[in-house]
Amino acid sequence: MLGNVIETGKKTKVIYPGTFDPLTNGHLDLIARAAKIVDELVVAVHRNSERGGSEKGEPLFTYLEREEMLREATTEIANVCVTTFDGLLVNFAKGLGAKAVLRGIRAVSDYEYELQMAMMNRKLNPEIETLFMIPGERYTYVSSRLVKGVFELGGDISSMVPPNVVERLKHKALERQ
Repeated sequence: MLGNVIETGKKTKVIYPGTFDPLTNGHLDLIARAAKIVDELVVAVHRNSERGGSEKGEPLFTYLEREEMLREATTEIANVCVTTFDGLLVNFAKGLGAKAVLRGIRAVSDYEYELQMAMMNRKLNPEIETLFMIPGERYTYVSSRLVKGVFELGGDISSMVPPNVVERLKHKALERQ
């Protein structure tokens, strides 16, 4: 199928959606690797997500802060653009002319959730494919939720998130005091 896309001159546009609250090195690993195999990778921050960061379902960072952190961390990758979206992912993807959605899988539990989402998205729009990628081994345990928990308890997260995110987390901690 990819051969047909290349032969016909069509551009492969893929969306990598998420909450990115906060952005981790695991996210960046997937972004960098996916950008090598697609023409355009749209990293899309979901503005209203029920998979929020705190116990109340509220994200730690606003969607604008998350968008800015992603832009800062991906400036060196020419074919990556960062945006935000509301509503159904398949509608957003169709509106952008994307052919696929990229999702990261770290563990079996991720697969079960992502498979369910992929099947629902396929039911809503069979023209949008879902691509699963596994992060590099050193990031398989890293999640935004765990990063926030380790940081809140005073642990070193500098190997798990980019430097701009470490600084943002420190700033958020100061705001909360």
